[in-house]
Amino acid sequence: MSTKELSRVDYWDERYRDPDSRSSKEDGTFEWFKSYSNLEPLFEECLPPPSPSSPRILHLGCGNSNLPIDLHTRGYKNQVCVDFSEVVIRDMGARFEDREGIEWVVADVRDMNSVEDGAFDVAIDKGTLDAMLWGSLWDPPDEVKENVRRYIDEVTRTLKPGGTFLYITYRQPRFMKPFLIRDLWDLQVRELKEEAGAFEYFAFVMKKKTT
Repeated sequence: MSTKELSRVDYWDERYRDPDSRSSKEDGTFEWFKSYSNLEPLFEECLPPPSPSSPRILHLGCGNSNLPIDLHTRGYKNQVCVDFSEVVIRDMGARFEDREGIEWVVADVRDMNSVEDGAFDVAIDKGTLDAMLWGSLWDPPDEVKENVRRYIDEVTRTLKPGGTFLYITYRQPRFMKPFLIRDLWDLQVRELKEEAGAFEYFAFVMKKKTT
């Protein structure tokens, strides 16, 4: 497998069809990068407290992560999970159909035409943007730059003014900032520190300006 394949829907459809590779837990879920317990301090700081209908949360390239379920358990019951793999959306929708307040939608994050403008308070990416990146990050291929541009444009479009985009990655800020900087939001970077010797992760916190 080449890293370029990670940006292709056929790779992910096949992966999610394979019972030996699609999950790491008994409930059929799999976590890229960090679990909810690792990220809980970040979410407590950056997510508005839950109420019956808000905040509205968009999971970008949700895959079979348990994150929407973890948030639902903590009271967040207005979530939309999008992924371009119909296989995983169908599987997760069936597996967690009892979780009222989570919607599972087949959509490519680069072209979410089924998602209205300014609809979400929070958008979360945990590994999706990383899957679009291949080749040299010092001089990315044109396909990579175009995919990322389309994706970030869609995130900015679907966020409400004042909304927050959370992007969790292991990529170094010096590589990712040029992809993420936009005039219409403020960007901060948090180092997600672990015990000594652990792999380094970062959270990019982008808040869309209200004017």
